[in-house]
Amino acid sequence: MGKIRLMDEPLSNKIAAGEVVERPTSVVKELVENAIDAGSTAIEVLLQEAGLTSIQIIDNGAGMDEEDALLSFSRHATSKIENEHDLFRIRTLGFRGEALASIASVSKVVLHTSDGTTGTHLEIEGGRLIEQRAGALRQGTDIRIGQLFFNTPARLKYMKTLQTELGHTIDLMNRFALSYPGISFRLVHDGKQLLQTAGSGEIQRVLADIYGVAIAKKMIAFEGESPDYQIEGFASLPEITRANKNYISLFVNGRWVKHYAIANTVHKAYHTFLPLERQPIVVLNIKGDPYLTDVNVHPSKQQIRLSKEKELLELVHDTIRRAIQTAVRAPVIEKPKPAKQAPSRQLDLWKRPVEETVRHQPEPLSSMDWKQDKLKERVEDFKLEPRLEPVYEPAQEPVENVKGPFDEPESRQAIDDSPQFPELEVVGQIHGTYIVAQSSDGFYLIDQHAAQERIKYEFFREKVGETDSNERQSLLLPLTFHYSRDEALHLKDQLNALEESGVFLEEFGDTTFIVREYPTWFPKGFEQEVIEDLIEQVLAERRVDIKKLREDAAIMMSCKRSIKANHFLQKHDMERLLADLKNAEQPFTCPHGRPVIIHFKTYDIEKMFKRVMN
Repeated sequence: MGKIRLMDEPLSNKIAAGEVVERPTSVVKELVENAIDAGSTAIEVLLQEAGLTSIQIIDNGAGMDEEDALLSFSRHATSKIENEHDLFRIRTLGFRGEALASIASVSKVVLHTSDGTTGTHLEIEGGRLIEQRAGALRQGTDIRIGQLFFNTPARLKYMKTLQTELGHTIDLMNRFALSYPGISFRLVHDGKQLLQTAGSGEIQRVLADIYGVAIAKKMIAFEGESPDYQIEGFASLPEITRANKNYISLFVNGRWVKHYAIANTVHKAYHTFLPLERQPIVVLNIKGDPYLTDVNVHPSKQQIRLSKEKELLELVHDTIRRAIQTAVRAPVIEKPKPAKQAPSRQLDLWKRPVEETVRHQPEPLSSMDWKQDKLKERVEDFKLEPRLEPVYEPAQEPVENVKGPFDEPESRQAIDDSPQFPELEVVGQIHGTYIVAQSSDGFYLIDQHAAQERIKYEFFREKVGETDSNERQSLLLPLTFHYSRDEALHLKDQLNALEESGVFLEEFGDTTFIVREYPTWFPKGFEQEVIEDLIEQVLAERRVDIKKLREDAAIMMSCKRSIKANHFLQKHDMERLLADLKNAEQPFTCPHGRPVIIHFKTYDIEKMFKRVMN
């Protein structure tokens, strides 16, 4: 007798359920997708104990007659496709015909459904039909999933806390609401409403429902098209950032998907606009011929393959970046009259005496004092300006292998590997951004922002590290923090981690928290930003790294309190800056790792001008 035999249907359904039904959120996803495919305009999701005790989905869709209701719980039974050609033209969210059979095999199901002419009531337990009778005639479907995993208790061991499981479902419902703003969604947990959208079709209202009115007002619309794809959506202004890519919502033909290349392209569209390691909030709807999209990759249907992917990625990048550049325009800087001729004078830097060149610079900035012992008292908190394109890009190969336009030896060399800071004489300034200096072996370009950022970073790093973290400062008025519902739920789970860092967060409503005191090492004037960074670290990593937090706080202060591009300096200010830079512990890079100073060797310059031939 052979060893291989066919599995019976209940066993095969439980095995399939292992892929389709991972947690309560998986059940909600499959059932809400069915409701959407049925043409529903209002969908309610009612949960008890995060869905482990009960999940109830009520919709006003097309419903089913008795025959379809019975057949829907059979494996590989579907109304979405008829032949193999339909697999390449899928326009519905569901199509595999596995979900209901898998869900019913590991739960107790009660179904009421009606197509408007007949009503059907079914009760199924562990995949077995227990009761069948006529039901109410109200068109739509009401399905209740009770005691999930009651017959596979081992699966319950892998469930997280109720707050975590509920957070996953809130996140899922937020995505549905963003993808289908024309449908009214309602989510209720243990009798408490967590989400309600109007179904008006206005995605901005949904953004306000999910992220709050303040963030919704700072989302900019975009749209674009290529020969094969159309995209539209909303993107946050650069001032609104998050710690991870979970706030980039991608939808392809209405389906929420996870696609690394697209998410990465969205982030690249913000290049030079966002701080390092920060992510935007983006809702991206992609529409195209279903033939270009393969959704039959995984039972969850969240992983997809795309044809003409390069075309789509270019469209996404260019459209979003154009929208950001349009919304964030650099302010017009009114320069003092003496500076109006600065461009032509700067062109003459090499043939005009240093003293004559400096006479044409604007008056010194009264707030500027480069001495470290005065930094805290005298520093000017300049307003943040939109970032420019970086002047330095990491090379794809070693710098010494990159040839210039005349195939000359590399003439520019970062001096990170030089242990000695050169003796520099200030020559002038370019575009109010780069200091030009010379020495016996050539000339140097110094990024004034990066230079002061390095100086202040080393000062603030000592300040935030010297205070005992147990010392606390009370606030006259508490700081207020607002979060979305799923963020608030995760945050409530991590209050102990926050308390270990010295921040005591108090609940002040469903999605609002307040802080009445903070550790004294928090930089003055940046308390709210440091606490926000700490909270985002907890939400992303479920822990707090105080050392990293202090490091980030020092970097943040040094960046925001350093001079920016397009600030013209007098010669003595530039000399003082270079003198302080020379005394820095690591003068050659800024805290973000970018070079502060670039060296142009005299020999290489002479070779470019053919003064030497070897």
